[in-house]
Amino acid sequence: MTVFQEIGDFIVYQILGMKWLNDLIGNLIQWLFGESFASGLWGEAIHFFIYDFIKIGLLLCFLIFIISYIQSFFPPERTKKILSRYHGIWANTLGALLGTVTPFCSCSSIPIFIGFTRAGLSTGVTFSFLISSPLVDMGALVLLTSIFGYSVAFTYVVVGLILAIVGGTIIEKTGLGKYIEPFVTEGADITVEGPKPTIKERLIYSKDQMLSTYKKVVLYIVIGVIIGAVIHNLIPATWIESVLGANNPLSVIYATVIGVPIYADIFGTIPVAEALYAKGAGLGTILAFMMSVTTLSLPSFIMLKKVVKWKLLLSFIGIVMAGIIIIGYAFNGLEYLFIK
Repeated sequence: MTVFQEIGDFIVYQILGMKWLNDLIGNLIQWLFGESFASGLWGEAIHFFIYDFIKIGLLLCFLIFIISYIQSFFPPERTKKILSRYHGIWANTLGALLGTVTPFCSCSSIPIFIGFTRAGLSTGVTFSFLISSPLVDMGALVLLTSIFGYSVAFTYVVVGLILAIVGGTIIEKTGLGKYIEPFVTEGADITVEGPKPTIKERLIYSKDQMLSTYKKVVLYIVIGVIIGAVIHNLIPATWIESVLGANNPLSVIYATVIGVPIYADIFGTIPVAEALYAKGAGLGTILAFMMSVTTLSLPSFIMLKKVVKWKLLLSFIGIVMAGIIIIGYAFNGLEYLFIK
């Protein structure tokens, strides 16, 4: 093993995966309750819950702080100016990339979608942003790396960006972008120029965003970790493999449809994905589930229906769902390339 491989493994397993924390909690439970309890059903469930809750919380707070600091350089007014300089697929690409530095769920991205539309940006660009923002933020990259490794995490981000770019381009080229409710384009676009914040102000902003975001998602993290603990310790692996395993030809479709009614962000789905993978679910099936939960949730559809007409909404759902299913099957078919 080379020095670079050792460094890479240390980052993945000890820094991002926090294996040291996993071992510490396991030893603590064993010391407090005995080896028989620690290795039993309840001991392993408690171990899974405490470890995942702390790990995700620490990574989340660190990531949101860093992302928010970067985001402080791209207020909505500046973002709109940058996007307005580009056209065609380059504009869609930039819109998708900007979505990666906005730690929003699909619902909270919609007000920005309205602001971009009122500023005169094409609907294709705004939809590329709308798909990318909840799907492929930097938090997803780091958290996925902590579970599946670099290759899966980076490939997930790349295919997510491609889905956002292609989805936005289709909406623009087919003329579907005209099916927006009149009030969206008729409203005034208010652009306020202000002084650039100082480093101290950016740090304060990042801290406030970190605390605010954590408060908003902590419930989803708790729910996700509880579900993950149940899957990890109570549901038989044979059942998971039969329904969501890569050998089931309908597993990706099941995962995509199941994810729609669930409302959570990427941080709440990570522990569920981790538990499903440990039980034998296909990699592509798990990623399809995560994409569906974060991008195709029913609450986001309800909010989006307020600003777009049925034809555009149904087209958006169909395009994204088809893209997720294709990505899921591709990952299942090529899983041997990512997981050794």
